[in-house]
Amino acid sequence: MGINVSRHADLSANEYLQRFVGRSHIPYENVDYWNGILNYHITMPENSQDQLNLDSRLEGLCQSFLSNNLKTGNLGSLITVFLEKVSELLSLSDQESNRHIWQTFNALFIIRCLVKYIIETGSEFQLLQHFEAIPNAELLRAEEEAAAAGAPPESTAIAVEAVEDTTKTNIVVDGSKFETFIDAIVNLIVVIPVKEFTYHLHLEAVNTIITLLSVHLFTQQPTEKSIIFRTIYKCQHANVLTSALLHFVSRMVEVPSTMFGSSTAGSFVFGIAESLLSIFSFRKQPDLLKSTGNSSIELSPQFRDYYPLANQSLLLILILTNHCSAKNNPYRTSLFNCADSKDSPKDSASFQIDFSAVYETLCRIVTIDQATLLLYLLLHRNERFYRYVMAQNDLENLVIPILQTLYHAPDSTSHHIYMSLIVLLILSEDDSFNKNVHTIILKNISWYTERTISEISLGGLLILVVIRTIQYNMLKMRDKYLHTNCLAALANMSGQFRSLHPYVAQRLISLFETLARKHTRLDTQLKEPVNNSVFVNVSTTPEDMLQDLTVLEEVLRMVLEILNSCLSNQLVYCPNLVYTLLYKRSVFEGFRSHHAFQDIIQNIDMVVGFFSSRLQRVQEQRGELGVNEVFEVISKGASQWSSDRLRKFPDLKFKYVEEDAPEEFFIPYVWTLVCKYGCVHFNSESIKGVTTEIAC
Repeated sequence: MGINVSRHADLSANEYLQRFVGRSHIPYENVDYWNGILNYHITMPENSQDQLNLDSRLEGLCQSFLSNNLKTGNLGSLITVFLEKVSELLSLSDQESNRHIWQTFNALFIIRCLVKYIIETGSEFQLLQHFEAIPNAELLRAEEEAAAAGAPPESTAIAVEAVEDTTKTNIVVDGSKFETFIDAIVNLIVVIPVKEFTYHLHLEAVNTIITLLSVHLFTQQPTEKSIIFRTIYKCQHANVLTSALLHFVSRMVEVPSTMFGSSTAGSFVFGIAESLLSIFSFRKQPDLLKSTGNSSIELSPQFRDYYPLANQSLLLILILTNHCSAKNNPYRTSLFNCADSKDSPKDSASFQIDFSAVYETLCRIVTIDQATLLLYLLLHRNERFYRYVMAQNDLENLVIPILQTLYHAPDSTSHHIYMSLIVLLILSEDDSFNKNVHTIILKNISWYTERTISEISLGGLLILVVIRTIQYNMLKMRDKYLHTNCLAALANMSGQFRSLHPYVAQRLISLFETLARKHTRLDTQLKEPVNNSVFVNVSTTPEDMLQDLTVLEEVLRMVLEILNSCLSNQLVYCPNLVYTLLYKRSVFEGFRSHHAFQDIIQNIDMVVGFFSSRLQRVQEQRGELGVNEVFEVISKGASQWSSDRLRKFPDLKFKYVEEDAPEEFFIPYVWTLVCKYGCVHFNSESIKGVTTEIAC
C-alpha cells in the first residue's frame, strides 16, 4: 500500500471512509482494507477554525456512520484492529514498529473523531451502543435481499427499518468493549516510551480520554451516573496513569518537527517503571516560557503549540483530579500521595517522581492558569511536595512569576488571580518561607514599573504586589474573599517582616491611609441626610453602603493588626517602618476613639510616642536633624525598646481551607481551560455544562 496524505477537502470522497460508514460489514480480519484506510498521513487540526473545517467535511460521513454502524458493527471492527495493534507494539522493535505506530495513530484518530461527533450531537448511551454494536446478520440480510430484488433505495430503507425497529433494543450496553478500549489506551500511555515517532500517538491517546470525559460538557447527567466516568474512575491503573501524565508535564518535551520521524533500533519492551523514567532525546526548545512578565494569555498558546503533550497531560490531570472529588477518587489520591524519587521508597507513596523536575517545570510555566492550578493541588494536598518546596533555596524562581501574574492582573482571569493568591497564602503558612523571602535579595526588577527599585528583598516585593492587588480589587473587582486572602498572606508574614525597603514601608502605611479616606467618605454619606448630600449614587442603597462600611472596617482592622504584629515582633529590624509611622502619624488621628480600632491603635501610638519623645530630646540638644540622624536615633531607641510594653494580641496565623463543595468552582474552571487552551476543540453551540467566564 502506498503512503497517502489525507487532506480535509477530500475526506468525504475517500473510498475507504465511504465503505467504513456504509451499509456493509467490514470484518477486522480484512487486512487489505484496514491497511488501506490506515495508510494515510492525517493533517491534525491545530486550532478552532481547523476543527470547524474538519467537522464540516466529516458531517456527512458521521451521519452515515450513525445510520449504519448499529447493524454493521464497523466501529467494533476498527476498535478490535486498534486493540491488536496496541498489543503488538510491545513486542516490535522501533524500526519494525514505525509504520505500526502510524497506523495505530490513524485508527485512534478516526475513533476519536467519531466519539467526539456522537458526544456533541447525541448521548452517552448512543456512544456506548455504537461501541458495543456487533454485525447484525438479520439486518444485513434484509438489506441484501431488498437490493437483490431490484427494489428502489427508498423501499430498501423501509424494509431494513422494519427489521431495525425489532432489533435495535437488543444491543446490550454493558461497557465491556469500552472498558477494554480504555485499558488499551492507558497501557499505550504508560508502557510505550515517548520517542520522537511515538509522540503524536501518546498525544492522541491523552486527547481521546479528554474527549470521552467531555461528555460532562454536553449533558446534565451527574458524573456518578455516567458509564464513561465510572469506567475511567474504576481504572486499576490510576497510579501509573497519573504518574505518566505528571512525567509528561515535568519533562515538557517539545513536539517533533515531523509526526512520525526517524527511529533507531531497539525494542518497546521497557516495562512500566523503566519507560516512565527513561531519558528523552529531543532537541532543546528555546525557553519561550521563561519569566519575562508576559501574561498567561500570551504564554498559554505557546505552551500548547510547542509542548502539546505536556499541555494536554496537565489538563487531563486537572480533569481527573477535580471531578468526583467528594468520593474515593483514585487519581486525586494518587497525585496527593506521590513521593520524590530521590528519597528512599515510601510504602505509602502512590508513585515516585523527580520532585526537582516537577518544581523546575512549574517555575517555568506557573504564569499559566493550568500550571497554577496544579501547583495549588500539590502544595495544598501533597505534604511531601509542600515540604520539598519549602526547602528550596531558589524560591524566587517560583514566587516571582506568581507575583508577575498578580501585577499584570488585567491580563489574567479573575480565577487565575484568585488561585495565585491562594498559592501565596499556602506558602505563607510556613514560618521558614516567611523568614527566607526577606533574605533573598533581588536587583533591577524591570517588570515592576510603579517605581524604579535597584534592590529589594523578595519579601518586600511580595508585600508591594499584594498591596497593589488589594488596591486593584478595590477599584475593579470588589471581591471580599480576594481581600481576605491578600490580607491573610500579609498577616502570616507580618511577624517575620525584616529590613523593609523604605518604599515598602510607605506603601503599607499608604494602604491604611487610602482605606481610611474611603471609610471617612462612606461614613459621612451614611450620617448625612440624602437631601443635604452633594453626591447621591442612586444605584447604591443605604443598606449596601452600610455593608461596604462593615467590610471596610474589617479590612482596616486587619491592616492595623499587620502593622502591630510587625512592631511587636520585628521592630528592631524595621527602622523604615518606624520612620514612616512617625512621618505619617496623622493618618491614625480619626480612628483613636473608634470602637473597632482604638485598642490596637494604642499600641501604634505607644511606639510612635516612644520614638517621638526620643527624637524631640535629641533635637533639643542638636537642633534640626537630618534623615541619617533620625535613623540613628531610631536604631538606638529600637535596641532599648521592649515589646512587653505593648498590649498582647493573638498571633496572626491564617490557614487556607477549601470552601464546601469545591467542585462547584474547580470543575467549570478546569473545563474553561480545556476549551480555551487545549488541543481538542469542541462545538461550543452544543455545550450544556457550565464553564466560567470564557466560552469554548
